Amino acid sequence: MSIIELGEVRDGDVPPRPVRRPRAAGRPLRCAAVLLLALVVLASAAPVTGRTVSPVPAARAAAAYLAVDGVFVVDPPTPTGDRYLTAYARPTPGGDVPRRWRAPLPRAGDYLGVLVEQGLVLAMGVSARNGVFETTAFDPETGRQRWRLAGIPRATADGGLLLVDDMADRDGAMSRVDPDSGRVLWSVPIPPPGNPTYHLSGDRVDRFVLVQPTGEVQVHDAGTGELLRSIDTLPGDRAAYQRVQVVGDLLLLVPPGGTRLVGHRLPGLDPLWTAEVPLVSYVIGCAGLLCALQQTGGLQVLDPATGAVRWSDQGGDTLADVRDGRLLVAGPEQRYAARDAATGGARAELGRWNLVPSLRRDDPLLGVRPLDDGRLVVAELDLAAGRSRIVDVLPGVVGNCQASLPTLLCQRLDGSTALWRLRS
Repeated sequence: MSIIELGEVRDGDVPPRPVRRPRAAGRPLRCAAVLLLALVVLASAAPVTGRTVSPVPAARAAAAYLAVDGVFVVDPPTPTGDRYLTAYARPTPGGDVPRRWRAPLPRAGDYLGVLVEQGLVLAMGVSARNGVFETTAFDPETGRQRWRLAGIPRATADGGLLLVDDMADRDGAMSRVDPDSGRVLWSVPIPPPGNPTYHLSGDRVDRFVLVQPTGEVQVHDAGTGELLRSIDTLPGDRAAYQRVQVVGDLLLLVPPGGTRLVGHRLPGLDPLWTAEVPLVSYVIGCAGLLCALQQTGGLQVLDPATGAVRWSDQGGDTLADVRDGRLLVAGPEQRYAARDAATGGARAELGRWNLVPSLRRDDPLLGVRPLDDGRLVVAELDLAAGRSRIVDVLPGVVGNCQASLPTLLCQRLDGSTALWRLRS
């Protein structure tokens, strides 16, 4: 994507209108010749691609979800309580957003998202009847409902689909289903309080980890449900609760008390190291290292091979993303900065932004910031360069954006939704 350097737009700044110069009093033939020459030069130049806007024909109270090849809209309930899912294609060259199909949704419940996975359109919601998460699957070409089952979907590395029915107050299940029919192929019980964690191959699940109330940690194959390995991590203290995370090829345990972090290698659960990391909230991979976020807001960065602390920061920054060996951290008032992952140094201020969720992990990081006059500044946050670069300034937009570059889906000031193809 090409980036146009527009400079910094400060909140409340409105570019002045250009001042029209006085009209020339004479030499009409010379003016006409100059105008003709300018038109010839412009006609011979390469065309300049500008921003295009395509309104999505949906109700103002509807929820829109961007997909790679279109937009899905969950309509608000009708006066009779009916609800519909509408699929729209990407805009035509003329800017229209054609409707592909419209399908009824289960009437009772709140819908939390729509995604395309394993050849299906999956609408996820919470049943108003019993509070259970449910997934309804539709044919992507026709909108015909294929099945409706309890659980949240997770795609597997071998092309399958898991449904995770994970509730803190009752027994749940990890189930493998046939994507076409919804037939359950196998299920593994998930005891409360649940919280399974996953080992990924790319961005798909190939193994999942469950913690039993007894303290037993189990590693299962996501293709077959087979138990691959288990270890007892709470000898003599069966009532204690511990948290488990998978980061890369490491299984990380936070034992009772929350003052240590214990690393095991997957899939064999071989013990590797124990690190003193108090009040761990969660851990993520950080450019080949481990970033342990503390409940008090501090950050400790560990060597994944030994558990040794490389560097730490007890400030109040929140880790938002990791790219190109840099950490994106958020400070007060959503002011972002880039830091070197290996050392914690080279802090570069990027400005105040709201991050835009993107469909593809390798898309550039985008931030948006509303201005007082109803415009929305769109910028790329370049962590490697340590700066933000303005991509576009959209008029009449409030935010709530999603990105699949170069397309942006946002809500406008009047409550409607539109697609913008950003300047290129």
